[in-house]
Amino acid sequence: MSAIHSEADRALGRLDGVIGILPNPDLFVAMYVRQEAVLSSQIEGTQASLSDVLEYEAADDDLEGTGDVAEVVNYVAAMHHGLARLTELSLSLRLIREIHERLLSDVRGQERQPGEFRSSQNWIGPQNAPLRDAVFIPPPPHEMRAALGELESFLHDERLPPLIHAALVHAQFETIHPFLDGNGRVGRLLITFLLCHRGVLSKPPLYLSHYLKRHRQEYYDRLQAVRLDGRWEEWLTFFLRGVSEVATEANETARRILALREEHRSALTGQGKASGNLLLALDALFERPIVTVNKLKDQLGVTFATANKIVERMEELAILRETTGNARNRRFSYVPYLAMFHDDKTADTGDDLQSTGSATDARPGD
Repeated sequence: MSAIHSEADRALGRLDGVIGILPNPDLFVAMYVRQEAVLSSQIEGTQASLSDVLEYEAADDDLEGTGDVAEVVNYVAAMHHGLARLTELSLSLRLIREIHERLLSDVRGQERQPGEFRSSQNWIGPQNAPLRDAVFIPPPPHEMRAALGELESFLHDERLPPLIHAALVHAQFETIHPFLDGNGRVGRLLITFLLCHRGVLSKPPLYLSHYLKRHRQEYYDRLQAVRLDGRWEEWLTFFLRGVSEVATEANETARRILALREEHRSALTGQGKASGNLLLALDALFERPIVTVNKLKDQLGVTFATANKIVERMEELAILRETTGNARNRRFSYVPYLAMFHDDKTADTGDDLQSTGSATDARPGD
């Protein structure tokens, strides 16, 4: 396992290095955060895609998204909230409760005690299965509280290498299953928070959920093997292989993004007096790659006429493409950039395990 651990460490170090040389890392990382939110939510059965989320953000009207889109938007908010809170609060049960509350605010599962650890028994099994058919039964509430105390102590124990630490914390949290809903998503957020807290990542461009979704059944099986048979080494190998794969993919994507930015900056620099606004618009597209003229106007603080000219020029240069075919309420996509991100239109469907309990039904695996 030492070889795969070293490989994952190197891949993560290279990724953090390339993110560090990007001109404005926050603009680029914004897309990775959305992608992680989409994929982590899809593992639990949510159907929203990355395009769905970006189109919702681009809408000129303050429309309510579908339930699935709202869940992804909440995940993004929970990620940002957690990373901001880590600058003033330790990685703790308090922070975990705050993240859970953000995750389930005003969406499916909001009736399942957001921000509160469960006071009733839950279990994992086939959808709507009774307790007798459970595949795994987490500890009852009184034992759960003791286990959470041990988890909090372990969060602060930095003697282990960060990647091993993150893998063990995730498995421990998923086994305790302390919430009536949202455990899987909170558990995956914990991976990012711990790696940022330990200083392994300065930004969160690692979308491990892409790997976990791609190998979803093995993901469940490895966690279950830890619970039933203590097969920790196999879980750690699986986890480290995932970190290595997605860090390598993200590294390559970041380099392609940098090359794309330079190519398009060169094309826009020669546009005379308009170049300044065009370059500002280009940077804005790396954060929000689907836009309307109104949204771009607000983002750049320019007039509607100026924003419209920017969009028209970018269309002429094949940087933007109109995607609706409408005469009104048109949306424009930064297609070359979007093409660099995987966009699964729907979540997998199948005979997934489901977390359930006395309150109400949950979603697959969550």
